[in-house]
This record gives sequence, C-alpha cells and structure tokens, in this order.
Amino acid sequence: MFEQPSTGERAVIVHLYLDGHEAGDDLAEFHELAQSAGAIIVATVTGRRETADAKFFAGAGKVEELRDTILKQSVDVVLFNHTLSPSQERNLEKFLQCRVLDRTGLILEIFAQRANTFEGKLQVELAQLRHLSTRLVRGWTHLERQKGGIGLRGGPGETQLEIDRRLIKKRLTLLAQKLERVRTQRGEGRRARRKAGLPAISLVGYTNAGKSTLFNRLTNSTVYAANRLFATLDPTWRRLEISGLGPVIVSDTVGFIRHLPHDLVAAFRATLEEVCEADLLLHVIDCSSPTREENTEQVIRVLSEIGADGVPRIEVHNKIDLVPGLKPSVLRDQGGLRQQVWLSASTGEGMDLLKQVIGEHFVGRDRVPCWLRLPVTAARLRAHLYALNAVLNETSDGHGAWLLEVALPKIRLERLCHLEGLECPWVAASGEAP
Repeated sequence: MFEQPSTGERAVIVHLYLDGHEAGDDLAEFHELAQSAGAIIVATVTGRRETADAKFFAGAGKVEELRDTILKQSVDVVLFNHTLSPSQERNLEKFLQCRVLDRTGLILEIFAQRANTFEGKLQVELAQLRHLSTRLVRGWTHLERQKGGIGLRGGPGETQLEIDRRLIKKRLTLLAQKLERVRTQRGEGRRARRKAGLPAISLVGYTNAGKSTLFNRLTNSTVYAANRLFATLDPTWRRLEISGLGPVIVSDTVGFIRHLPHDLVAAFRATLEEVCEADLLLHVIDCSSPTREENTEQVIRVLSEIGADGVPRIEVHNKIDLVPGLKPSVLRDQGGLRQQVWLSASTGEGMDLLKQVIGEHFVGRDRVPCWLRLPVTAARLRAHLYALNAVLNETSDGHGAWLLEVALPKIRLERLCHLEGLECPWVAASGEAP
C-alpha cells in the first residue's frame, strides 16, 4: 500500500541514558530484539541527556556522530531503543538518509515475521496500521501523486496524505470486523471446553523464559521453540492427563516484554482472552536470568493490564540446569497460597513435581467423596457425571430428586452445575446419603 524505504540487515543501535537512568538491561534486551528481527548489529551509539531533544530525540552532536557511523559502516537501518514521535522519526530519516525504527516499530516487525496463522497475521497487521496511522507525516515518496481507481482517486483538492489516512481507516475497520469474528469463534471453543468440564491452564511469562519448551515437555508436543525472543507467536492448545484429576487443556501463549506496545495488547485481545478465561496460570520464570525479578514484575503488570491478575498462578522457575546447585523442588508459602516449582523443561527434571502441584490445585490434597442433590431437570448433568466415571453411589430423596455420591474435583462439579444453570447443591461432605 505504501512505498517505504526497504529494510536492510546492517543496523546501528542507539540508546540514550536519560535522567541518569542506566537501563543497561534494556540495552542488552534490545540487542536481542534486533538480532531476533534478523539484523546484523555493526555499531552501538550511546549517550547521556537530561531530556530528549524535541527535533531528533538525540542531540545535534550525537546525530552527526550517528550519520558518520552510517556512512562508514554502510548501515541500512537505525534502531532507537526508545519511543520516537512521528516528527522525530521523520526528521531523523530526512537527516540521516536512512530508515529509522523505534522500539515499538521493531517489535511490530518481529511479530510480523513470526505470525503464521490467519488470526496472527490479522492481529499483527491491525497493530502495524494503528502504529502507522500516527506516522503519515513522514516523507513518503508518493504523497504528491494522485492515483486512479475506485476508492483511490482523491476528490477535488484531496491530498495523497488524506487518501492514505482514509484507506488506513477503511482497512482498520475491516480488520476489526474480522478479528471480532475470530473472537466469537474462540468464545465458542471455550464454551465447548467448559461444557466438557475440562480445566483450562495457560502458560504465561516473559519472552524467552522457556514456555514453549515447557509446553512441549508437558504435552509431548512439537511446538517450535528456540532460544530467542518471541520464538512463537500463535497460541497452541493441547490435552494433558493429570493423575487423580483427569484431562486438562493447556495453552501456550505469546511472551511478554518490557514496554509492550499498547497497539499489540489491543490487537491481541482475542488471544489474551485465553489467559483471562483460564482456571490456572503457569507463570514461567527464567531463574538463570539476572533480570528475573524485573521480568516477573513486568509480566504481573501486563496480566493486570489485560484483567488476568485475579486468575490463580503457580510460579514455575525454569532452567535450573543453568544454575549450579539448584535442584527440582516445590516451595509453598504458609497456607500453600503461593506455590513455586523449580524445574528444567529442557532436561525434564521436576516435571513430575509440576504435575503433582497442578493436581493438588484442582483436586485438593484432602479430597473426599461428596453428595449432591440433583433435580429431575438435571438429567443431562447426571448422565455426564456417569460418563466421567465420577458417580460412586446413587439413591433418591423420595421426592423425585437424585442423590449422587461423586468423586470429582470441586472446580469441575461447580462448572458442570453452572453450565446447567444450577447452584452446586452440596448436601454432605461424605458418608451415607442424607
């Protein structure tokens, strides 16, 4: 649609320490982002400023230094580890005669490379166009030309810039409609899983924490996993058998990162709803990372932003094989409210402990059979309980209602009753029928 300068591979990274903030970890992570996008980093330009320059973000002297580096190193693209305003991006490209991308633009480029499914491509395009719609002030080569064709020819006095804005707005509307249909389809899939009474577990965590490796180890799958940021983008679901619980559904989701673009959060709403609707989150943490505390806080911040901070979580500290002295273990706060599992998804150490903790979460360590009273209108629920081999005993209360002694995780019983429009009618903890 637009004639942009083509992206090259040779890149120079620019990072300014503002207000005395070192942010060395941010710079190291940005290097990984650039490499994940396929860039060959030929130079890194750093500097210090109290505040960003309004015209170039960097100062005039630093921009001159940057231009010399571009000429000497034959640089194709300049990557700023900051968020640039549209005018700053335009001014830099005009002065440097080179393509400029800020942190948000680079992340969007990576997501565009990773998207494989129809939904993923729609989500990335939506985020890219939202980002682009604020940057049509830049020096596009065709802004002075008029185009022919239905919907492309401008009216009297309509500039190419106005045409571009109108075309983007039209495309955004179309993408939003398509993604709404995807959202509806996802909702139907979730309802089907709930109807089957299957607990849903979602893996979340900072990007490159090992979520896909853990997912493959748990479910014996072959989802693509690699030691790079955003190795996988599209969500995947698999069935997992837990001893004493039965089958559950596990989903692998996109990784989080610092300064995650808001356009991406909005575009991936349908995908992130899987996290919000889960019964349990496995928060995967790279225990070998020196920034694990900051990364953990960032994940919790994003979960709060998408409304998933109230979903129960188990912390899974992964990659213990990279930390000398760490062994597979389970740690619990008093009362067992905060559970932590230490394991290695790569070697498989500690996987049995994770499955045990998942089972304990849903079933409870002190599970006993329970009695419940079902009215005659709940015949479908009764049949479903028999199909799950959950009924231990059955009798009648003398008024037409069924009394069933069942052995099933409470969460599954409550969900099944909810789907039938019933309050879960517990009548006794155990023993003989009341």
